[in-house]
Amino acid sequence: MIVAGVMSGTSADGINVALVRISGSGPLRPIGHAEFPYPKNVRKAVLSAMNATSADVSDLARLNFLLGELYAEAVMAAQKKFSKKADLVGCHGQTLYHQGTPKFFLGRKIATTWQTGEGAILAQRLGVPVVSDFRPADMAAGGKGAPLVPFLDFKLFRHATLGRIAQNVGGIANLTAIPAGAAAKDVIAFDTGPGNMVIDALAQRFLHKPYDRDGNVAGSGMVLEKILNQLLKERFFREQPPKTAGREEFGREFVAAFIRLCGRARNEDILATATALTAQSIAGAIQRFVLPNKAAQYHELIVSGGGLRNATLMAMLANAVAPLGLALRSSDEFGLPSEAKEAAAFALLAYETWHHRPSNMPSATGATRPAVLGKISYA
Repeated sequence: MIVAGVMSGTSADGINVALVRISGSGPLRPIGHAEFPYPKNVRKAVLSAMNATSADVSDLARLNFLLGELYAEAVMAAQKKFSKKADLVGCHGQTLYHQGTPKFFLGRKIATTWQTGEGAILAQRLGVPVVSDFRPADMAAGGKGAPLVPFLDFKLFRHATLGRIAQNVGGIANLTAIPAGAAAKDVIAFDTGPGNMVIDALAQRFLHKPYDRDGNVAGSGMVLEKILNQLLKERFFREQPPKTAGREEFGREFVAAFIRLCGRARNEDILATATALTAQSIAGAIQRFVLPNKAAQYHELIVSGGGLRNATLMAMLANAVAPLGLALRSSDEFGLPSEAKEAAAFALLAYETWHHRPSNMPSATGATRPAVLGKISYA
């Protein structure tokens, strides 16, 4: 079966489509991957809607249908590019709000999530079934709804004799720790903190660019160690897994506080400090929450996601994890381009759902039981 996976990350920079071939219990085989940036006005609308304190309900409803149209167009373009037609689509949607921990609302404790992008639109435009809205089923089973990519990590990186940690650096950074010879219940997975999110926000503020290309500006700066150490004391970094993060933790308010702390520091130093925050929070999470498990030894840190293109970040990360005995590798080395990994994960999750099989990992999300994820829209 050919499955298209569609992903829009917390950076809201656009749409990733991965076409993959999946058969039975065999390995996932990539066909091709394509990226489609959001139109500027759409990205602005998405970013405004994320974690908004107030919003126009009619605009949110329109955005849901508009994103469905854009996702369908992206899949059609990818199919044309690779001369393949998908039999099934798995669409993560665009996260506007994610609150994995219950909070009081109208007298009840509620955990909630919202991924927008209407699946019925994709199904009708593409003429195939679409699985979307993956997170709520895990949350209904007591989980945090994230992370969900560990299911792919487990399938792709599990090794009989090597312990591996798969580290994705998207807008948010998350890891999956897979001990040698692991069963699904042995996997540890959680969000480690900011990936590119804070770096990109600062690049937009000070460089008037969407991101710090190759980490060049950060690479010319000096890390503000006192501020970095203060930031690493944030409550999220000390919380025990399972845990999940988003713009609610590291979005506008966090970036504004970061800028205030930096005062009149040079732009280069501010970007260097934000980049170091990502690297050090990843290394700290591994040291604090993964390595204390004496029953498992880890040998490799396999990095994927947009952060892999940031040379300064990768150098900082390599230095941070070297004392932990971890060799840095790329998911590209395993036949899956790093930029395609998250989209491919939702293709795999859709395939499992289509076959009525659960694909959350309770050890990663905190769910009380396995759950079949997503909602199916038929053509």
